[in-house]
Amino acid sequence: MSTHAAARVAAPTRREQILKEAARLFAERGFHGVGVDEIGAAVGISGPGLYRHFPGKDAMLAELLVGISERLLAGGELRVSEDAASHDGSHEALLDALIAGHIDFALDDRPLITLHDRELDRLRDADRKRVRRLQRQYVEVWVGVVRGLYPDLPEHEARAAVHAVFGLLNSTPHLGPVRSSSAGEGAVPDAATPRGDSAQDLSRPGALPDRTDTAALLHRLARGAFDAAGGALPSRGDIPE
Repeated sequence: MSTHAAARVAAPTRREQILKEAARLFAERGFHGVGVDEIGAAVGISGPGLYRHFPGKDAMLAELLVGISERLLAGGELRVSEDAASHDGSHEALLDALIAGHIDFALDDRPLITLHDRELDRLRDADRKRVRRLQRQYVEVWVGVVRGLYPDLPEHEARAAVHAVFGLLNSTPHLGPVRSSSAGEGAVPDAATPRGDSAQDLSRPGALPDRTDTAALLHRLARGAFDAAGGALPSRGDIPE
């Protein structure tokens, strides 16, 4: 079993449970709309008991946003190193692995995307700068892989394409509920999903595919964007009417 697979099946620690519930509640109600007592109640401990794990909400928010930035970078670097060590590695397979890994994040950790968009400026200056630095490093991992697959693509265009694909993949909080592959039409929506009008419209039966189909669609869109940037797709003038 790989390190990533083992991490997925390991039981979450109390600290991890607190962070997961804090992310969900912060995304649903906003940072200032959630109290420590509510986070504690969500994991079955008292508010004061929560302080044994974190000094306060600010520390939780910092660990959530710095932590996911660290994990994304580490995951990207690991995939690159594994590909380099493989005798049958390829730039195309490596790009597919990076896309798949980011899609897992975008579908499974949607509250963190919402938190980043809304609450990043609430971090201490040092933590905010660390998040930005980790994100830039993560982008450069992708830029190197994209340029390996499309060597004629200028660096600045590769970087723009990476940012565009991140924008696409990180739009998942706006999709509404995404059913698990094993869930039926009557499955309960994800509690972290926004409850606005657009989410309600999208949550109608048949409005969204299940997780597997959503992941496959996002993957095709991401690869299409990179192929277009790299010149692998026909230009508009070459497309038959």
